Amino acid sequence: MCGRYALFRWNPAFAALPGFPADQKAQWNISPNDSVLMLRAGADGQRELARARWGLTPPWLTDLSRTPAHARAETVAEQPMFREALRLRRCLLPANGFYEWRGGTRKRPYWLTPGEGSSLFFAAIWEAYPVQEQVWLSTAVITQPAAGQRRPLILDEEGQRQWLDPETPLHVLQGLLASEPGQLRERVLANMVNDPKLNGPECLTPA
Repeated sequence: MCGRYALFRWNPAFAALPGFPADQKAQWNISPNDSVLMLRAGADGQRELARARWGLTPPWLTDLSRTPAHARAETVAEQPMFREALRLRRCLLPANGFYEWRGGTRKRPYWLTPGEGSSLFFAAIWEAYPVQEQVWLSTAVITQPAAGQRRPLILDEEGQRQWLDPETPLHVLQGLLASEPGQLRERVLANMVNDPKLNGPECLTPA
């Protein structure tokens, strides 16, 4: 399961998008419940960035200890927790790569990315949770089965456009949800990233 990812590098065009936080810092070890950047279509149809909590919080939710960080691609269109967000509130989570743990009792962390210096976008959904006069945004990553794990659904440029377009019909979305995982580069890491409080380039220290 994708429980950690990183966003520590972005290009000037990304930083020029509406909503890019002036105080945005590199995040090397993002975990569920952290504040993350999400990319969505704004009211004018243009792309915009916003901060959201990684853990979906629909406005009807009463048990705030149950805020899922993930939604399965196979069932997201049917599950009551996710289906309306899939239809109306889709977003992308930008990343440079993500972490995966493999092995037996002593699992080793791996770093997965399309290539050095590359960026990628996870398919995700979002919700707004009103608290008094403030509205909190939250998000969940769409995951799919891949290589015996569950990995984020990574969309190419055309897939990103379709995912964010509010007019995209359900059958096209279902095609994206069922798409084959792409090839990723991987590197085994030292165990420093195991500490969720560590947030620096040493997270990517090779084994």
